[in-house]
Amino acid sequence: MEKRTYRAVFFDLDGTLLPMDVDAFMKRYFAALGGYVARMGIAPDQFMAGMKRGITAMATNDTGHANAESFWPEFLAAIDLPDGVMPETLTDAITDFYENEFGKLGDDVEPNPAAARAINALAAKGYPLVLATMPMFPRRAVEWRLTWAGVDPAAFARITTYENSTAVKPKPNYYAENLAAVGVDGRDALMVGNNTKEDLAACQLGCDAFLVTDFLIDPVGFEVFSVRHGSLEKFANWVETLPVCGDPAQGVGDALVPAVARERALAANGIEDGTAGGAKTLEEAGRSGGASFVINGMED
Repeated sequence: MEKRTYRAVFFDLDGTLLPMDVDAFMKRYFAALGGYVARMGIAPDQFMAGMKRGITAMATNDTGHANAESFWPEFLAAIDLPDGVMPETLTDAITDFYENEFGKLGDDVEPNPAAARAINALAAKGYPLVLATMPMFPRRAVEWRLTWAGVDPAAFARITTYENSTAVKPKPNYYAENLAAVGVDGRDALMVGNNTKEDLAACQLGCDAFLVTDFLIDPVGFEVFSVRHGSLEKFANWVETLPVCGDPAQGVGDALVPAVARERALAANGIEDGTAGGAKTLEEAGRSGGASFVINGMED
């Protein structure tokens, strides 16, 4: 394969840097959050209905607004709040859950030392890093999961969350807004992930890829040998051989990306329809790999 240099490196989180059975984790997560809000009198069936509606709204978001703005109205619309409970009371309680309770869900996660080794090696060589994880969680939840992986969130110049993203994987819009935030073309970025549909969608915009196979998800029957691939340890070994970053991206942004910047990134990387490839329905989202780690965890 042609040897390439990069101006930035993008990482998936779940199944890539963070070793876990994601479906099993999601069931525990929903049980914990559902139990937390049940103390306020929120019925479990309404909570689950609200989560499904909110997640589907994010999976199909094409409004140009942050995913969080799509989630909350749909979530709250499914719930009959008990007397005396205001919408802001419920949202404040959920924020408190992520701050103080969510972290306990990772108590049994054993990090792969290769994650920190790879991140530290790239950082030491001056590569700007982006955590390109499915942006359906608030930032605090993502920071907790990085901690479980043994990785310092501060290593990343940008972390995608439902607060700063307007699209989800595998939509080109998702990758375009991140390339715009970093200020590079796709050919200047490396995407590291474990999902052949959700993560390798970055290749549509010209990105190079390394497919981590420890927790490989391959919903499309991808020819693995057509890209660099291997265990996370093999990836760490490989990045230790990379040269120092000669032209690192500058001024990487962690905020919402203006639509005009996203559209410029799409055009610069040869993409006409940035909304293509996303889930249109809850069932499609559940089959799509990335959104499925959320939605499948909600099944009885």
